Amino acid sequence: MGKLRGKRVLFVIAHEIFRDEEYQTPRKVLEDEGAKVTVASTELSPAKGKFGLEVKPDILLKDVSPSEYDAVIFVGGGGCKTYWNDKTAHAIAREFIDSGRITTAICSAPVILSNAGLLKGRRATCFPDDREELEKGGVQYVEDDVQIDGNVITGKGYWAASDFANAIVSQFK
Repeated sequence: MGKLRGKRVLFVIAHEIFRDEEYQTPRKVLEDEGAKVTVASTELSPAKGKFGLEVKPDILLKDVSPSEYDAVIFVGGGGCKTYWNDKTAHAIAREFIDSGRITTAICSAPVILSNAGLLKGRRATCFPDDREELEKGGVQYVEDDVQIDGNVITGKGYWAASDFANAIVSQFK
């Protein structure tokens, strides 16, 4: 316990229809290890998950300073598609990748990284229905539930949330 004490992790969630388990499971695992979590979204009013979970974001996406965090998690669910072509989300992801910090996305969210041009030539996974979108960015799609490629971790879907979270913990040296 406490492996991640002093580490700061940014969660990016859609304001509507984020996937509850893909937020809750990684958050619990990371906090249990001592990480401090900050939640960003496009609005500060409570964000609503697909199954009714309400989460009060801490910060607006546009106000995020990526340099303040050790890792970023783009949470999936249908709502994350609002970030697929969002320049602010792309800029945040780019800063994490360019600085070698842990950059992660699960379910439909890996398409955000792909559309930002950040996964070209990398191995990644995503929700099966979004494979074609992911591959448009030059990604080598893999069937695995969780894929680690350098400092980038992608997860396939809600059923992989626990393995995804544990992969993130393992990436911290």
